[in-house]
Amino acid sequence: MLYINCPHCGMRSQNEFSYGGDASVKRPELNKEVSDEEWDNFVYNRKSLRGKHLELWQHISGCRQWIKVERDTATHAIFRTFKADEEVA
Repeated sequence: MLYINCPHCGMRSQNEFSYGGDASVKRPELNKEVSDEEWDNFVYNRKSLRGKHLELWQHISGCRQWIKVERDTATHAIFRTFKADEEVA
């Protein structure tokens, strides 16, 4: 079982969280014309990353906040967690 350190609530079981996807994916700009190809690439055409990267998780059984988690998808090791609006260096 994974344990995730929520920046708002502290260390919690993964069962309290819901996975939200890759945190590095950028949504197309609002109020801007987006081609079908750009939209398809945003929604469907993504690489399945192996290794260390940032993910979005929501603490659904706690504070309900979205957070960023730096995790290795091969080993499931969690390195750091951040508030959703925090810049990650």
